[in-house]
Formats: sequence, structure tokens, C-alpha cells
Amino acid sequence: MPQQRTHYEILGVPRDASATDIKAAYRRAARQTHPDHGGDPSEFRLVSLAYETLSDERARAVYDRSYGGASAYTRAADDEAASYRASASAAPTGPARRSTATEPTRYVPPFRDDVVPVLSRELAEQRVHGVPRKRGLFTGQARLQREARTVSLLSNQVLSVLPSARLVNGLHSPADRGFIDHAVLAGYRLALVDSMLLPRGVYRWDGQTLLQNGRPISPPRLAPAVRRMQDLLLPEVNVTGWTVIHAPDGNLHEPVIDYARGAEPSSAAAPMHVVNAANLVRELKLFLATGPEPNVVDVPLLARMIGGMY
Repeated sequence: MPQQRTHYEILGVPRDASATDIKAAYRRAARQTHPDHGGDPSEFRLVSLAYETLSDERARAVYDRSYGGASAYTRAADDEAASYRASASAAPTGPARRSTATEPTRYVPPFRDDVVPVLSRELAEQRVHGVPRKRGLFTGQARLQREARTVSLLSNQVLSVLPSARLVNGLHSPADRGFIDHAVLAGYRLALVDSMLLPRGVYRWDGQTLLQNGRPISPPRLAPAVRRMQDLLLPEVNVTGWTVIHAPDGNLHEPVIDYARGAEPSSAAAPMHVVNAANLVRELKLFLATGPEPNVVDVPLLARMIGGMY
């Protein structure tokens, strides 16, 4: 049986490495192994697991007490990595095989009877977490209604075709004292979704401001949260933001959103997208389903999302 590597060896740091050194080593290793950049998914999971353990003072202390042997948590990750490599080697020759969004859900790390998980299996299997809630005494009903409409849209038209996707509603924004209405997690891609309710018509998005007939509309406020969330999770997860514009009559194809030159959805200058409901469904399904291992539920990451609910 191959000699198992310790978490320290996986990250390439000594056993007495500082928290700063461990974080820096994780970022280097994750960039090299992230499937979005052509890395090995099984190696990326080991890197993520090593950092998840060594970055937590209590978990690191427990791990250090079993240093030199394989803890149950380490064995779980190694077993899964071996399983992945075996399935990959059995696949037809050709380009590296990527998991599909319709394959059975896999939990990383897998649930085991001898390991206490950071999140219960019952919560990890739950598809939707949280509902639109009041944020104070004078919460507007219009916000609650449009958020409820977005939850229904995401549940019925996105989660229904992505079995391993998880929707978390009502997050505190890590960028400021604001809020993120919705977060959809699938594998190692995270979509943050905000919403607005505007009359039917044609609007223009220039990458920073939404305009109608040259008149600026209150700009979507999601971009700072997208950037900050990406900073916090980089390079573990690809984070992208969408603001969906709902029409009062519920027409999914209204209003029409035109993109100014240089503000197309694929532009690096636009950290977020502004779309109507129909395009939100289309773009989210494409974004989440084509990511690395879209059938994976990253249990520690989902636990962090749920822990950030207000």
C-alpha cells in the first residue's frame, strides 16, 4: 500500500509552519491543482482537506496528536482520491474525464461513522437553506416578494436540473454591512444572486450602471460582495455574481437587458452579470454545470455558507 502523505507534506510545509505559511502554501498548491486551471481534481481535494485541517487551530491539534499515522479523516480523503483515480483510469482513453452535473452526488469529505462532520448529513442533503426574511422593523414587502420570486425561479428551473446544487438564502455580505440575497453552490463554483423589480422595457448595462434611455437606475450593489467573496475563497472556488431584473407581470423575458461594448458577460471588466429571469436560468445552468465536479457538495464550504446566514 502506498505511503500516505501527511497534510504537511501535501502543502509542502514543515510541521511547525505558522498559520501564515500554511495559508500561503495552500494558495500556491490550490492554484496548481485546481481543476478550473487543468489540475488534478483528486489532488485538489487533498490540498483543500489539508488546509481545512491545518488552518483550524483545534483541528490541527487533534491531527498533530495522530501525526505519523493516518487519522480517520485522512483515510477518508485518501480513499476518495483513490476511488476517483480508479474510476478515471477505467474511463475511455482520450481527454481527461470530468464529472457531470447529473451524476450521483458525492460529499467531500465523505461522511463516515467514525468522523464528526462539520455539517450534518441531513443539512448537507437539504437542497434549499433559508428563506427571504425581514431585516428590521420597516422591511419592504416588495423586496420580500422579489426574493421569493427568485427563490422559486432558482428552485424550479436550476436546482431541478442540477441535483447536487445547493441554494442558501440571506447571507451577510463579507464586503460591507449589506446582504447577499441568494448563493448557489455546485462543486467548486459559487453564484451570488441579487434581484431588482423594474418595469418592462429596454435597459442598458455598461458594467457599472444600469440605464434606461440614458437615465441611470439604482446600480446593482453585488459587485463588492463578489470581489470580497472571491478574495476569501480564492483559489478554492470560482465566484461570479448575477443581478436578475424581474418584470412586474412575471414575464421571464422582460425587461430586455442590452450590454454596452466591453461589458459583455464574458468580460473580465464585468465581475457580475445583469440579466432578466430567462437569461439568469440559462447562464446559471451553464456556469454551474460546466464547472469542475458539479456533482460534488463541498461540505466545509456549504457549512461556511450556512453559517453566514442572517
